[in-house]
Amino acid sequence: MSKPISLAGARPSGRVSSVDDVLALVRARGGRATISRRVILQALFDAHRHLTAEELAEAVQSRAPDIHISTVYRNLDDMQRLGVVVHSHLGHGPATYQLASAAHAHFLCEVCDATIDAPDDLFKGLSKTVMTRLGFSIDPIHFAILGLCSACQAAARASG
Repeated sequence: MSKPISLAGARPSGRVSSVDDVLALVRARGGRATISRRVILQALFDAHRHLTAEELAEAVQSRAPDIHISTVYRNLDDMQRLGVVVHSHLGHGPATYQLASAAHAHFLCEVCDATIDAPDDLFKGLSKTVMTRLGFSIDPIHFAILGLCSACQAAARASG
């Protein structure tokens, strides 16, 4: 089992805005810049959304059919250890993956399954309070926070 990546340490310092930027970061952290890794990263950059490993494998295989899903999983694990990719659990489905530089927390509506991206500044005060009071470093990116979106709250109020 790989060690969880904390919010503070997961994101690369500076802006990574291209596959080449990420591969340079991978190399700087002792990783290898393979063709498979390049194709996987390009699929992540092109997606502009969270992808499951299976969705990522499908996108990768449409570009390079010889890259097996096991290679996708292995690369995701390696890139997580390097702090380049993070995974999140958005409800009851499979984990989703995204570039660490774009990682953010999520709110998930328990009624309609709407997913709302949460800006990091919402958790700064909570992170500090939890650290001060409990000595615990939180990772709000890993799991979605469940609740009700505004539309479902309004519908519940309207129905009594």
